[in-house]
Amino acid sequence: MQIAKPTKVMSIYNKMSRFSFGNKLFSMFISRMAPYFATIKPLITDLRPHRCVCLVKKRRAVHNHIKTVHVIAICNGLEMAMGTMAEASIPAHLRWLPKGMSLDYTAKANSDIRCVAEVQPEQWVPGDLLVNVTAYDENDIVVVKGTIKLWITEKPAK
Repeated sequence: MQIAKPTKVMSIYNKMSRFSFGNKLFSMFISRMAPYFATIKPLITDLRPHRCVCLVKKRRAVHNHIKTVHVIAICNGLEMAMGTMAEASIPAHLRWLPKGMSLDYTAKANSDIRCVAEVQPEQWVPGDLLVNVTAYDENDIVVVKGTIKLWITEKPAK
């Protein structure tokens, strides 16, 4: 079996994460690619093919009226984890577009939130791909769980 060459995003992460502030710099880099993500001040804490973990810190700017982390901030963290995972994982001959999100809010988010997006390698085929996304509080309680649907297509011939 031939090992695929790392994607551009995975290569950048591998280089940057070796430094003490590398994950922070990488997270800022990703936030510049999709500027809206900067609103949650995300931190990619782990990235590997088919899996990404993004931390959303509990701070006033992401609170709701009851001073927990607003679910839309969590959704942004889950979407960032999914998008970064997709860019780090997708085979070179494919491309992706988000199609939808289906989430359940299962508990109050009273702490920093760890957002995880995962797929299996064999899922990268043309058609709909459901990415499993889960948000955990600092006690590993699931606060949001669901899927983000991607549309996977072949890249057009050049």
